[in-house]
Amino acid sequence: MQIHELRPKHKLEKRKRIGRGGKKGTFSGRGSKGQSARAGRRFVPAIRSLIKRYPKLRGYRFKSFSQDLALVNVEILEKKFTAGETINPKILLEKKAIRRINGRTPKVKILAKGEIKKALNVEGCLISKTAQEKIEKAGGTVK
Repeated sequence: MQIHELRPKHKLEKRKRIGRGGKKGTFSGRGSKGQSARAGRRFVPAIRSLIKRYPKLRGYRFKSFSQDLALVNVEILEKKFTAGETINPKILLEKKAIRRINGRTPKVKILAKGEIKKALNVEGCLISKTAQEKIEKAGGTVK
């Protein structure tokens, strides 16, 4: 036996085409009357109420924090800046401490990880309480 001699074991059953007149009777195999007997019928799914509620649930596309927020730790400020310098999002971009997000300068939040010993002036940034305490303890200012 060769590959061109293979045949299917069972013949394919032809699909029953109904609603064409002829000898299929008055209802053409669709039962009698009602939505399912009509052309173009549309059934409301059984889980419609669940589907409608879905977008209102908290877990549905939930974002717990703002996506366009760059996080910078105090230890990075210690490495990249000298004493007395001012820090704002634009300068952080120039020093490559943060990146652009979607082509624009992001909001910056300064966090307290690490140590700082330089007096730095922070402006135009969000800042955590402990980070603010560390910067002010080192002699810096936060605006």
